[in-house]
Amino acid sequence: MNPALHELPDVVLLPFVQAALAEDMGRKGDITSQATIPAGKQGRLHVVARHPGVIAGMALARLAFAQIDPAIEVKIVCEDGAHVEAGQLLATVSGDIRSMLAAERTALNFLTHLSGIATQTADFVTRVAGTNARITCTRKTIPGLRVLQKYAVRVGGGWNHRMALDDAMLIKDNHIALAGDLRTAIRQAHAHAGHLTPVELEVDTLEQLAIALEEGVRLVLLDNMDCDTLSQAVAMCKGKAQTEASGGITPETVQAVAQTGVDYIAIGYLTHSSKALDIGLDFQA
Repeated sequence: MNPALHELPDVVLLPFVQAALAEDMGRKGDITSQATIPAGKQGRLHVVARHPGVIAGMALARLAFAQIDPAIEVKIVCEDGAHVEAGQLLATVSGDIRSMLAAERTALNFLTHLSGIATQTADFVTRVAGTNARITCTRKTIPGLRVLQKYAVRVGGGWNHRMALDDAMLIKDNHIALAGDLRTAIRQAHAHAGHLTPVELEVDTLEQLAIALEEGVRLVLLDNMDCDTLSQAVAMCKGKAQTEASGGITPETVQAVAQTGVDYIAIGYLTHSSKALDIGLDFQA
């Protein structure tokens, strides 16, 4: 697991859980369980992985059950970051059946979505093993869920790019066009940035990169370059700037990109398109 994991405390997670439960409970609560399950009936449910993967979001699942009924007992078997196999027990949930079923979908929505991101991230990390490249995410996240999705990337062994627009400056094509030219955009950014504010520049060509290095840029985003061009860019930046590759990188191409020597590989797919990990909540008689 990423040593920079920084697990999220309950005080951060709780608003997400409460909003999701309020959406799901509607005006009357779980009317199906109210109609079919006797009041006060007790039982135990097992949270089980149905496919192999990396678990993320277990605390959110725990909080979902607790918000519906504090008397529900959740015993977590596999913590976030665990690599699990199909059929593996992740947790047991015991208590009032109606309450557990009311929280089920919210708990599983968080758990399956975030575990899917962690699983996809871990796959990319494995593919670049043996290189110096770190896998990073982007700001291409589901609105309102960024802090959770970026946490799941860390669980999978990846690293986070900017959390928001005020973390760092990233000068892109539109900034350059509207500033007038590349040098002007760089100089204005450096003049505005505080001593703790990183400045990264997106470049599309080696000519732009040469200007960036002349202007003292220390982090460059190499956008949509083929591997030969990336290798040349890395050589130009050696001892001068860190490099980050981006643009349409897939599981099939990421290893070749990493082997060019780039420091980081930014992949928006992690947060906007990772497939949910299949996890179920099964009744145990």
